[in-house]
Amino acid sequence: MVDEQPEPAQTARGGLDPRAELSEFLRTRRARLKPQDVGLPDFGRRRVPGLRREELAQLAGVSVAYYTRLEQGNGHNVSAEVLDAIARALRLTDAEHAHLTHLAKPKQHKKRPVARSQQVRPALRHLLDSIDSVPAYVVGRRSHVLAWNRMAAALFGDWAELPAQERNWARMVFLRPEYRELFVEWDQKAADIVGYLRMDAGCHPDDPQLSALVGELSVKSEEFRRLWAAHDVKEKSFGVKRMRHPLVGDLTLSFETFRLVDDAEQSLVTYHAEPGTPSAEALRLLASWGADATRAGAGSPAP
Repeated sequence: MVDEQPEPAQTARGGLDPRAELSEFLRTRRARLKPQDVGLPDFGRRRVPGLRREELAQLAGVSVAYYTRLEQGNGHNVSAEVLDAIARALRLTDAEHAHLTHLAKPKQHKKRPVARSQQVRPALRHLLDSIDSVPAYVVGRRSHVLAWNRMAAALFGDWAELPAQERNWARMVFLRPEYRELFVEWDQKAADIVGYLRMDAGCHPDDPQLSALVGELSVKSEEFRRLWAAHDVKEKSFGVKRMRHPLVGDLTLSFETFRLVDDAEQSLVTYHAEPGTPSAEALRLLASWGADATRAGAGSPAP
């Protein structure tokens, strides 16, 4: 079988091509809408799925030629007002609207420099160490795990045994089979990770490390290629995850994500169980088992 998923477009400097990213994002958002979704008549069979360009342009109040240029990746001079109108016409979520703005880069959007490396403040590391009963970690750019506490190691596996480059949620979820076993709804976890990476790519299309990560995963994982080609973006700051741990069995845990005020590209993520539930008892057991639980983790991932 021939895999027809497109390879990620890259610039000569190794980053993702912003023009191609903008073009594909608009095209995929337009393709998911039907005329009846936006109050337009449907005149039968269409050659391509979704709205036509002229229909979308009509809804956004711009000329067909103008929208066509934008969908071809020419967003250099587009205004925030036009982007707002197109976002409304495409029924974009807040996360998708922000992603479109980053991709198109209107004049008032300043390009942020790509940080070479991220460091976790010592005080934040001390805070992690002081949290005894709640799995917690700090995640940064490119879904990279920067710091974690003992309970996170007990739940997810001892990340200290992995090379620094491999302490990355995208690599772990798509390339390590033990994480397929850990997350009961693995498909949803995988989609969430790709959505986060898409948001990151919109903010930093010239990041060669992100481009390299996307390229690696596109080569090694057919599922990643499929999800990446969908151009879905999301920001999920809280929710519930169901897990199946090798030592304590099934857990239902709520997670909360706290973006750091002094570094918006780092977030503190915590997991907790509802008091009095079997999941709360399972977390208590993990805490009491200490190093034994840490070695088990998510099926003892090998370095």
